[in-house]
Amino acid sequence: MLSSVCVNWILLVLFTGRTGSELVVIGEVGQDITVPCYYSVQSRRDITSMCWGRDRCPSSKCSQPIIWTDGWRVTEQHSSRYQLKGDLQNGDVTLTIVNAREADSGTYCCRVELPGLFNDLLSNHKVVIKKAMISTASPHTHTSEQTSAPGSTSEASSTVTRTWPSVSASEAPQTASAPCSGTSDCLDVTANLQNTSVPLPSQQLPGYGLYIGIGFCAMLLLLLILGV
Repeated sequence: MLSSVCVNWILLVLFTGRTGSELVVIGEVGQDITVPCYYSVQSRRDITSMCWGRDRCPSSKCSQPIIWTDGWRVTEQHSSRYQLKGDLQNGDVTLTIVNAREADSGTYCCRVELPGLFNDLLSNHKVVIKKAMISTASPHTHTSEQTSAPGSTSEASSTVTRTWPSVSASEAPQTASAPCSGTSDCLDVTANLQNTSVPLPSQQLPGYGLYIGIGFCAMLLLLLILGV
């Protein structure tokens, strides 16, 4: 009984390698999600290859690999949405999922290939992508009245109406005319001017006094004759 338990434990260690604790990463749809993974680099010879895969880490390599690196640069990439933005040469192999979707939820395996038999560094991460929270509060609408400031375009373009004082036909000079607002107004003013008669000073005839004197003398002469 004890021997079978020991054998199962040894096989588990051999086929799974050194596995760290499983981390849970929670994000929202549309965000960039980072899934951390690191290994120690003391010198250039410690730089090694690694891979990221969907599902738990298998006995070797990565199941459903999504990105690979040789420790210096990315050598294989399943999609441009999966990126390694960390300092690879310092052991930062953190995975970045750009513009996360709900379908990105699941388990991810980080496998760092270390020298030695069954010596790989394994870590499983559970990623949960939720829908973005939408506020249910009703939007507030702010309405404000706009008043044109002095000197603005709307004030400058306003029409100014001027009223001319009324002038009677007898007082209106014939040599000047007031501005007309329309053709009909001009015609009315012209007609009024034409129909207006201007009184002229009476002319005295030069022989009018002579006729009066002759008539008076004739009357006196007639009276004398009748008296005789």
